Amino acid sequence: MKTKIFGVVMSILLFASCQNTLDLYPLAEPSAEKWYSNETEIQLALNDLYRIDWWQWDEDGVNVNYLSDDGFYRQALSPVKSGTVTSQWSFSTDYWRNGYKSIARANRAIAALNSATTKAKVSQAKLDIYLAEARFHRAAQFAKLVNKFGDVVYSDEVISIEDAYTKGRTDKKTVISKIYEDFDFATKNLPTSYPISAVKRVTKGVALALKARFALYEKDYRVAAEAAKACMDLNQYSLHPDFANLFLQSTKNSKEIVFSIPRSLELKITLGPTSDKITRNSGGFAATNPTWDLFCSYLCTDGKTIDKSSLYDPRNPFKNRDPRCTATIVEFGQPHLGFIYDPNPYTLQVTRISTNTKVTNNDNRVNAQFASFNGLVWKKGIDDSWLTNGRLIEPEQVVIRYADILLMYAEAKIELNEIDNTVLDAMNAVRARAYKAIPTETSTYPAITEKNQISLRKILRIERRMEFAMEGLRYMDIIRWKIAEKVLNQPIYGLLDPVDLKAKVVDKNLWFFAGTPTIDENGIPDFTEMSKTGLIKNLVPTSWNNRQYLWPIPTAEIQINSNMKQNEGY
Repeated sequence: MKTKIFGVVMSILLFASCQNTLDLYPLAEPSAEKWYSNETEIQLALNDLYRIDWWQWDEDGVNVNYLSDDGFYRQALSPVKSGTVTSQWSFSTDYWRNGYKSIARANRAIAALNSATTKAKVSQAKLDIYLAEARFHRAAQFAKLVNKFGDVVYSDEVISIEDAYTKGRTDKKTVISKIYEDFDFATKNLPTSYPISAVKRVTKGVALALKARFALYEKDYRVAAEAAKACMDLNQYSLHPDFANLFLQSTKNSKEIVFSIPRSLELKITLGPTSDKITRNSGGFAATNPTWDLFCSYLCTDGKTIDKSSLYDPRNPFKNRDPRCTATIVEFGQPHLGFIYDPNPYTLQVTRISTNTKVTNNDNRVNAQFASFNGLVWKKGIDDSWLTNGRLIEPEQVVIRYADILLMYAEAKIELNEIDNTVLDAMNAVRARAYKAIPTETSTYPAITEKNQISLRKILRIERRMEFAMEGLRYMDIIRWKIAEKVLNQPIYGLLDPVDLKAKVVDKNLWFFAGTPTIDENGIPDFTEMSKTGLIKNLVPTSWNNRQYLWPIPTAEIQINSNMKQNEGY
């Protein structure tokens, strides 16, 4: 792994050191010619397009920016969930700025690669690959911007600072066609794979994968289905055999990962220091937590929602659930990061695994006021290795994996109402993997057989939520399904304060859940009736604003450019 990422990471560090110069003074033709004088310099320049800053998730679970209903940070709300997004929101401003920084670098690379000087020194076959790589990155960044902002400023050329002050937004339809052109050029010219020993770079499959994602987000279902199917037909990817193991930092180069950005402790490209997802018994804060909404969305092992399954027991809510539930959220009474995890207010001591001794239970709100407010803590991707190296960790930054290709294909076909066995096969491959089952052995897991469009749409949406929790995909799912106005207008619920929790819930034999929420057509739990009992606590109300389906153009852009128009409502 170190051999494969060294070139990319080192060049990222190199370019980071001169980032301000590159941003303020776009390369003119002479300096571009000097830099792109050989293949090594070309590859170094292209490596900067893999900088992790350009590929951050919408929410990463290690800060307060929870945009979706999958997680929350104590009683704090991001501007999205409080309905207070403005054109000065730093998260969206950075998103815009980083997108255009990457695009500017891609455009400079493309201009240099097309120059007579570079063409005289590099073969056309190699140039086509390098151009494909640069055009892929340009397409991917424009795709992200269109998804969030709608009409965006489009340029496929190096522009002067003077032009930058006057260039307005381009109609989204025009930009979409340009994005498809770039993705198609990349698909045609990128290799299907690279040697195992080579530095990881984008391939034909990556271009198809991100084209499929963009098309799906824009409801262009025919293009999404065709791109996803073409990616599947490359036969380059397969599902990792163990769902839980896939997300550990020790798992590198899985065949499931279509595209990722590497991290490296050795080269100081890390996630962390990380404390908010680490439990308090283990020295963390447990301040960022899965929501009850997410927890209740996991199906039971009969394939039914918890409000419809006879297998569901609110007193023992982890039992008989889809295996991805306990792979994502720590089960009560089970070992986690060196201790038995148990938030029950009467469990004042827990076992330290290494010594088999009882210690104060700081994951209990009787002992620690700021222990998890709803009793749940994250497990996905977290193991004992998170406690070493000063809590600096090096998991791959996964941009897209094969399970997403399969479910995107299935969703696009469902929306086209072209439901056949290929759709069920794709969905069942993902579900069977969760159970470590063979997809064709349908008696070993709750295989999907439904072919009605409305029913299968609900199953697909729940499947995505179970599969991709805390991978940065949920926010765009609720945006493109136009359900944010429902799911982000519901309170975030949690446990009563310890004294009331003991008297009203635990002493009444109602621990852990004092009821069962109903699950709607989108797989969303409704806690309204449970809330009326007074046995759960409204931790914080959310307040979605429909203008937020598109993010605002940053204030700085509006102030310096009279041709830049703001999105409606801001």
